[in-house]
Amino acid sequence: MKSHFFAYLSKIRWIQRWGLKRNSVPENVMEHSWEVAVISHALALIRNRYFDGNLDVNTIAVAALFHDCSEILTGDMASPIKYHSPEITKSYKLIENQAEHELLNLLPEELKNDYKFIMIEEEVPSENKKIIKAADTISAYLKCKMELAAGNFEFSIAEKDIKEKLKLMNMPEVEFFLNTFTSSYELTLDELLRK
Repeated sequence: MKSHFFAYLSKIRWIQRWGLKRNSVPENVMEHSWEVAVISHALALIRNRYFDGNLDVNTIAVAALFHDCSEILTGDMASPIKYHSPEITKSYKLIENQAEHELLNLLPEELKNDYKFIMIEEEVPSENKKIIKAADTISAYLKCKMELAAGNFEFSIAEKDIKEKLKLMNMPEVEFFLNTFTSSYELTLDELLRK
């Protein structure tokens, strides 16, 4: 049996994010997924080490790698559109779910169950989804900060809105990550090397 699963996954690099905004630094979904996986891994570790958590950090990191895989079939939908109304959100979630299942069905039968619990959103445990959503939001926040640092004020309102969303999550691991790691993102490579 031949499968197109990984060939489809490789196409995720061509899907650009933030399509409704002028970008100084383009970002594709593959890059974004890697960053969300790294941040998800860190958030889960922080929860376990500092806040009495018992999360499977590796499962969370792998699920984060696949969190936007449906966009191979749907493309990237800008958040202001995706969450514009309950009807649009519900319809888009149905489309995402169908795309996830179509991709899953490309796998050989013996592998489907292994991938189901990392790439089908409704199958990912709720605590894992919460960590991945937080990491996804931190990634968006860092993107806004990068654009603002490049003098692109197109992202100024998004940066404020996303910062507020992070605060409202009321997750100590998010607060820890923001306080410990994000100020360094504003430094140049030369400044990082001097620290």
